Amino acid sequence: MDFDILRRTMIDTQIRTWDVLDPRVLGTVAQVKREFFVPTPYRHLAFADFNLPLGHGEIMWTPKMEARVLQELDLHEPDRVLEIGTGSGYLTALMAQLAGVVHSVEDRADLSRTAESHLRVQGVQNAHLHIGDGSNGWVSNAPYDAICITGSLPMLPDAFKEQLAVGGRLIAILGTGPAMRVRRIFHSQPGIFESSELFETEVPPLRHKPLPVGFVF
Repeated sequence: MDFDILRRTMIDTQIRTWDVLDPRVLGTVAQVKREFFVPTPYRHLAFADFNLPLGHGEIMWTPKMEARVLQELDLHEPDRVLEIGTGSGYLTALMAQLAGVVHSVEDRADLSRTAESHLRVQGVQNAHLHIGDGSNGWVSNAPYDAICITGSLPMLPDAFKEQLAVGGRLIAILGTGPAMRVRRIFHSQPGIFESSELFETEVPPLRHKPLPVGFVF
């Protein structure tokens, strides 16, 4: 199985067609070996257009969603990034290629250890993995220039905005299945946040998510 051919085909038929055209993002997706982050039984499906199981009910996003979110985060070399939900470590590796440092929080120790092994093999040195509850962010390394929350939330806790630097970008998946929307929040000025809806999706909820009583979208 020629993974390089499959990778190029994935980029051309899935990612580009989802309006992911930033050459830095496309180059990063071409460089990071996605197949090494996929659980071994599913490695032959590493470039398929569907979510892959990681265990514990967790998933690896589709390649086009990973690339689209990476583009929307608009990462640059000095950026400090927070990822909530390390998962396989693949998205962590993509972000680490474009940013200065990535802090990734995972509450399942086995997933974090496996992801750390993948990142080490791939030579990623600017990603720091933390085991713990990131449902209200990770204040010890704040503020961040970009925040990516990989599990869905019924609402976004204010703590995440408080940890986002001015000029920072945040990606969150909000709502309950099957009606979930990916939202991009931009901290344009101190205390002022601009929000835009990107696309619909459905992913497993973030563990320890806030459960407000009678909230309304």
